[in-house]
Amino acid sequence: MGIRLHAAILNLIAVTICGARTPARSQSGAPALPPDIPAAAVRYSFLMNGNLAGQQAVWTAEDGTLHMFFQYNDRGRGPRITSVIKLDEQGVPVSETVTGNDYLKSPVNEAYAREGGMARWKSASEQGEKNVSAPAIYVALNAAPSEIGLLAKVALANGGAVALLPDGQAKIERLAEVDLANAGEKKQVALYAITGLDFAPIYVWLDDRLNFFAAVDPWNTVIPDGWEDSVKGLQEAQGKAARARSADLAAKLAHPAPNGIVFEHVNLFDAQSGRIVKGQSVVVDGERIKASGPAGQVTAPPGAEVVDGTGKTLLPGLWDMHAHVGGNDGLLNLAAGVTTVRDLGNDIDSLLARRKRIEAGEEIGTRIVLAGIMDGPGPFQGPTKVLVSTPEEARAAVDNYARLGYLQIKIYSSVKPELVPVIVKEAHLRGLRVSGHIPAEMTAAQCVDLGYDEIQHANFLMLNFMPDVKNTNTTSRFTEVAKRGADLNLNSPRFRLFVELLKEHHTVLDPTLSVFEDMFEARTGKIPVGYEAVADRLPPQVRRRLLSTGLTPPPGMDQRYRRSFQKMVEMVGAMYRAGVPIESGTDSMAGFALHRELELHVKAGIPASKVLEDATFGAAQIMKLDKDLGSITAGKLADLVLVDGDPTVSISEIRRTALVVKNGVIYKPHELYETLGVTP
Repeated sequence: MGIRLHAAILNLIAVTICGARTPARSQSGAPALPPDIPAAAVRYSFLMNGNLAGQQAVWTAEDGTLHMFFQYNDRGRGPRITSVIKLDEQGVPVSETVTGNDYLKSPVNEAYAREGGMARWKSASEQGEKNVSAPAIYVALNAAPSEIGLLAKVALANGGAVALLPDGQAKIERLAEVDLANAGEKKQVALYAITGLDFAPIYVWLDDRLNFFAAVDPWNTVIPDGWEDSVKGLQEAQGKAARARSADLAAKLAHPAPNGIVFEHVNLFDAQSGRIVKGQSVVVDGERIKASGPAGQVTAPPGAEVVDGTGKTLLPGLWDMHAHVGGNDGLLNLAAGVTTVRDLGNDIDSLLARRKRIEAGEEIGTRIVLAGIMDGPGPFQGPTKVLVSTPEEARAAVDNYARLGYLQIKIYSSVKPELVPVIVKEAHLRGLRVSGHIPAEMTAAQCVDLGYDEIQHANFLMLNFMPDVKNTNTTSRFTEVAKRGADLNLNSPRFRLFVELLKEHHTVLDPTLSVFEDMFEARTGKIPVGYEAVADRLPPQVRRRLLSTGLTPPPGMDQRYRRSFQKMVEMVGAMYRAGVPIESGTDSMAGFALHRELELHVKAGIPASKVLEDATFGAAQIMKLDKDLGSITAGKLADLVLVDGDPTVSISEIRRTALVVKNGVIYKPHELYETLGVTP
């Protein structure tokens, strides 16, 4: 997997990164625009983390229909779609067709039409109809970025709000304006925030005629060709607005406890032994745990906030060991009891700035442990600016990460094999851990021999037994595992030798099983199994996007894809029983995905108490932060989660977070969820 990109939201909201024009395929792998795009089309650049990845083109045909073409390349993935939209006199779409392929290359054939008061829509994921009497916008599951501009313009013409189809409502607010200049041309653009499409506002820039101009983000940006130099100024203005919102939420939702906190009559999870100790009291004073012991035998500070934990379990804050932190993640994670994440690849400047804001109390978020990603340039490079081609570049990248306080290096899929030992040696000399994908032309066993401390993603473990699959920096790393993983013999000498190699090198595994459950088992039109427990709680448009996740199996391969995932789960269980350490990481939706990951680890045969130990004390030990984190011990930092139930008996009880404390500050999950549009 790697860096998270949700295709549906990416397409609609244009949350992508800008670059320069190119007439042909660039080194970054951006495809060229088709030759039949009209010369009069407005053309946009699409960049991912500073690298050109694709384009958008928008034009009006002779029949008056609006056409949008959109494509990008993300490590061999990425959509290629054409939308044809008919607008009424008020600019409201009354029909739309979208054809092409989606992010995971499944066919797209989506249609919407409104006749009179009846609106109808149909795609591979859903179909339905609804009576509408006022302007309404159908939100295409696979849409070009400029469609957000149509929605914004209609909402502004209707008093700042518009109904959404199939369900929901969007509201829009003007936040700021910026004057731009380019080659003698001047333009004034305004920033708007749109709510109702995601957990938090979506930001979009409109020109003075209220047409789509750009969407910018530290990860991704879409902007007209020729205006790329304006991105920095737009990001600064947008960042200022986003930071103001974050500061307001922090003031509202973070509850300091100046006189301390006492949890009374809790069942305490001892993360070092995996046992539940009943009838305990825990005292928090400032940012640290002051004391714990049998109820009635621990003295609380005067005026401390008292929390009755009768019937509840108090655990150390959970860790997500595979995150790529984004704007909503802090609230989602804390609401789910996750107080620490390890970021395994992000924009350096934006991540360091975010962590600084969190530490200053200006933004709600988890602790962030820094791991720096690097890849090799080429058509399947990951969305990172840190691209290395030579030993000198590789060593310089490692040294820069070490200088910035990173604790780990993550090697990505297109790094040259000959650079792997260079990176490992330099990282270990600097005291950094090394982990990653398995680069193309290599096997997991080779990377372990060269010094990997850890391997990301269970598919790379399975690919170790498919050495003929050389191009593991392409989508083959998913599709070949889906097709062939079911055949892996967990009792073979070859498998046992690999497990012994992992044990010998003390290699840790970050399997991210929930990602592959969605990819191999989710089917179009159905809520993925991992989200069935929470889907009804999610905002309508977020819930709807869950209907279009996963790979589309070739004819006759449906059950084989499912069996391959089940074999993957069995493989992780076999490795655990053999003594290979297992981490809990997601690379997916913050908060909710970790709960599912823990459930899948139990399904693999790991006892619930051990799973919880891995997600708390074990994670802190791996990152050498267990002096301050990972267990409920006097003197450690006060990161705690109170659960209504006993997750050591039923791991799914971990979903029932009642109260969360990070650094001695109280967070109430129901408040966080309400802010995100999630039903508590």
